[in-house]
Amino acid sequence: MSADAKTPAGPDLAAGIAFDDIADGAMLQGHVGDDAVLLARRGEELFAVGALCTHYHGPLADGLMVGDTVRCPWHHACFSLRTGEAVRAPAFDPLPRWRVQRQGDKVFVRDKQPPSGPKPAPADSVRAGWPASVVIVGGGAAGFAAAEMLRRDGYDRPVTLLSADDAPPCDRPNLSKDYLAGTAKESWIPLKSPKFYEKRAIDLRLGARVTSIDPRKRRVTLADGKALDYGALLLATGADPVRLDQPAADPAAVHYLRTLADSKAIIAAAETAKRALVIGASFIGLEVAASLRARKLDVHVVGPEARPLERVMGPELADAVRRLHEKNGVVFHLGETVTKIEGRTARLSGGASLAADLIVIGVGVRPATALAEAAGLATDKGVAVDEYLQTSAPGIYAAGDIARWPDPHSGERIRVEHWVVAERQGQTAARNILGARQRHDAVPFFWSQHYDMAISYVGHAARWDATKVEGSLADNDGQVTFLRSGKPLAVATIFRDRASLAAEAEMEKRTGPK
Repeated sequence: MSADAKTPAGPDLAAGIAFDDIADGAMLQGHVGDDAVLLARRGEELFAVGALCTHYHGPLADGLMVGDTVRCPWHHACFSLRTGEAVRAPAFDPLPRWRVQRQGDKVFVRDKQPPSGPKPAPADSVRAGWPASVVIVGGGAAGFAAAEMLRRDGYDRPVTLLSADDAPPCDRPNLSKDYLAGTAKESWIPLKSPKFYEKRAIDLRLGARVTSIDPRKRRVTLADGKALDYGALLLATGADPVRLDQPAADPAAVHYLRTLADSKAIIAAAETAKRALVIGASFIGLEVAASLRARKLDVHVVGPEARPLERVMGPELADAVRRLHEKNGVVFHLGETVTKIEGRTARLSGGASLAADLIVIGVGVRPATALAEAAGLATDKGVAVDEYLQTSAPGIYAAGDIARWPDPHSGERIRVEHWVVAERQGQTAARNILGARQRHDAVPFFWSQHYDMAISYVGHAARWDATKVEGSLADNDGQVTFLRSGKPLAVATIFRDRASLAAEAEMEKRTGPK
């Protein structure tokens, strides 16, 4: 917004601009009345859509145009410039659109167009191949994204979303970030309001725990003894925190973080706590540490590694993250494990003891594969799926933290525990349930927030033999490329959003359909 007016910054696109003022492949932010509008040019075509991402309102003019799509610089949501549709998570709501008119050498953005909504059900010949019903087990990122995409693509048969949680699908990354830090309202946390599920006829059942799956009868059984038949089934059970066996610990002091209820419990405990102990220098552990420092608690972090996050981020970025946390008052106890918790005191492997009012354990998660294993589905450090996310059983798909799929970029079977990956897999699985036969070849992406440092990571590098560091990681302006045999496998950036988007697009060129 401009400093002296309520209208967004940039030219008044309704008044027109010269056609030559926007180059081929360029994007320009302006406004129409009080609406921020992005004008994009592709060849002789011009598009006008909302200038702010519908996920976290990132400025799309700072993003990247790829073909006839625009990608958000913050969390890599992707929108169609033609229709405004959010074609790739983490955004789900479409962008508003405006009609563009060219008169001579000038371009005018005219009236606002009707929003793109769910597609109507297709012809009966297409619908004949659709399953009679879809049951989704798991109310996390993948499960929600699948249910939303089924309805968006016109599926008009029963969709049941079974969630063991007591809260509707929520913005889980925020549970360890802004919400835990006290800078995000609880009203922001649900992905959609209850009215969304009613309007889309999605049967959301909370507190619904599935106890067994019968692939032959195509039936799931719930803990209350009820059974539910399905035409197609999506397993999106996610992952469970690894729990430490500490029988002498004070249960009121020890917390894990996975659900909204977990985050609320930590917030309540933090209101009277003075010192917090975080066990595990993982992403979630360090994000919790940053959030608790924002609440003015003394924070100690214990982890077995020499550098936090080194296994994923490499030594250079790991050192930068550690320095930032220490600058903000976090005390590390690295190369140590907790051998015992008695009451509210943790004994470390080196012999020292740490007392804390609040203990948060973040030592990793395990994929929740018990249902799949009991049903006889093939597993391989997760639920084994093909490139279409189909399991070894007909009509059963898997997505999210449990899915282990053939990654075309690394050439390996991988499983990734990140939010955007889960959402995009849920979307792909939904399309394939409806017969699309769409390969899951999206480049993995995640982000992590630590104080004023935002890290974006594209690709997947379980192993690398070299890193290339550019810029200054310590000054929040840098990039690390992870290579194996000279091939870039992943890129981590700090406040180089365009570079992150460009790296993702370049990887896609090498992994697209052959």
